[in-house]
Amino acid sequence: MSDPRVAMNPNRIVQHLGIAPGQFTKAHLIKFMEDKNVRMVNFRYVGGDGKLKALSFPISSKQQVERLLSTGERVDGSSLFSHLDPGSSDLYVVPRFRTAYVNPFCGVPAVDILCSYYTGDGAPLPSSPENVLRTAHEALRKSTGMSMEAMGELEYYVFYEPDDSYPVPAQSGYQGAAPFAKCACFRCEAMQAVTQAGGIIKYGHSEVGAIRVDGRAMEQHELEFTAVPVEDAADQIVVAKWLLRMAGHRHGMTVTFAPKILGGHAGSGMHIHSKLMDGGKNALVDGATLSDVAKKTIAGYLDLAGSLTAFGNTVPTSYLRLVPHQEAPTNVCWGDKNRSTLVRVPLGWLGDVGDMISHANPQEKGGAPTGGEKQTLEFRCPDGSANIHLLLAGLCVAARHGLEMPDALALADKLYVDVNIFHDDQKAVRDKLPKLPASCWESAERLLKDRAVYEAESVFSADLIDQTANALKAHDDRGLQEKLAGDQSIAEQLVEKHLHCS
Repeated sequence: MSDPRVAMNPNRIVQHLGIAPGQFTKAHLIKFMEDKNVRMVNFRYVGGDGKLKALSFPISSKQQVERLLSTGERVDGSSLFSHLDPGSSDLYVVPRFRTAYVNPFCGVPAVDILCSYYTGDGAPLPSSPENVLRTAHEALRKSTGMSMEAMGELEYYVFYEPDDSYPVPAQSGYQGAAPFAKCACFRCEAMQAVTQAGGIIKYGHSEVGAIRVDGRAMEQHELEFTAVPVEDAADQIVVAKWLLRMAGHRHGMTVTFAPKILGGHAGSGMHIHSKLMDGGKNALVDGATLSDVAKKTIAGYLDLAGSLTAFGNTVPTSYLRLVPHQEAPTNVCWGDKNRSTLVRVPLGWLGDVGDMISHANPQEKGGAPTGGEKQTLEFRCPDGSANIHLLLAGLCVAARHGLEMPDALALADKLYVDVNIFHDDQKAVRDKLPKLPASCWESAERLLKDRAVYEAESVFSADLIDQTANALKAHDDRGLQEKLAGDQSIAEQLVEKHLHCS
């Protein structure tokens, strides 16, 4: 019987070796490089700014590749992490073989591999983004016995050369098809690159945003991934961002994940779906209903919502997106299928939804419902400025926090809404609900207030919390909305400054 992890897997290394990525060894990668005449190895790793870095090695001998894959390489940590002292900042970057993929853009055959950071003593660097996430996930498992799976909805705009064919009215691009969606073919090409690099994409589509202004054209799209362990989910996002930008560059297009492009038009979010797994089962569901585990997890997300923005909404334009009537949250609340809430419980095939497959296809028998295994919780405030590893680490902390809170179910009940809170007649509901921060400065203040929760179990270091808060406050955006009311040119300057914020 063929391995389902291998059959139809688009990763070229998997195709050639016939084994799943988790089985890759040094010998396997060297064999692939020999068979395919690979001439370059690229190490990739996430810096303190959340961006993907690269270190490139032209191959000169098999011995060189064996040494490289056995020991990793040395890098200057102080240039990658601002909190490291230049006097003792050397770090090792060590490849994780299961992340290897063929680089689709390099001018010569090349293999890229994601790396982990280690100190001069050979210990994992505690403050590196991927290690913070790993530690947070381990703390969640230790406390609850459950693990977290997650996936992101990655929204972005493509700047392209405008033409007059098949125009799309503003705010009307949602799930449009070519030729109305001008960049649909580009999106499909980029999706192929992402899947070949190990990203497991659920689907891609055009989004609401369709902007024509001052001779420029901008079209919004989205890639949505499938739920995988949180460490893999973070890796997928950072690699996908790089690949999308590279694919755009190849076609003379600019791709941006900026939270806001233009007032009155849809901003780009990065909604995060998560679920807790217990013994291979989705712990969010209890029969045909949402479980207490789910409600306690939601309570944890809501209780720490303000401080989670410190990792998920890191530039001033993040708070130009978090405004009413743009399907972006402003208040701390949750609801079922409700896109005006901060945490949404999307359709998850719960309950007796009937045999829809057989109804749509009478010749097909036995298409049973999935029993809620797909059910997730959607956290809707993050955007493309997020440091995705730290954000997912924060969600692990928040889930654990909720599951340990004695009053979690009461808080979940208190903050549940079943109305569109942005409707004019729901002002009384809005006024009773806590609000998200309105600036990076406020976000930093919330983080400092909640820091003990993040620092528990040595997940986030005190230095990392201070560094994150200081970076947010450095934007000096207190009273941002009041400033914009008097001078809209400020918004334009902020958009330009943070167009490539991550």
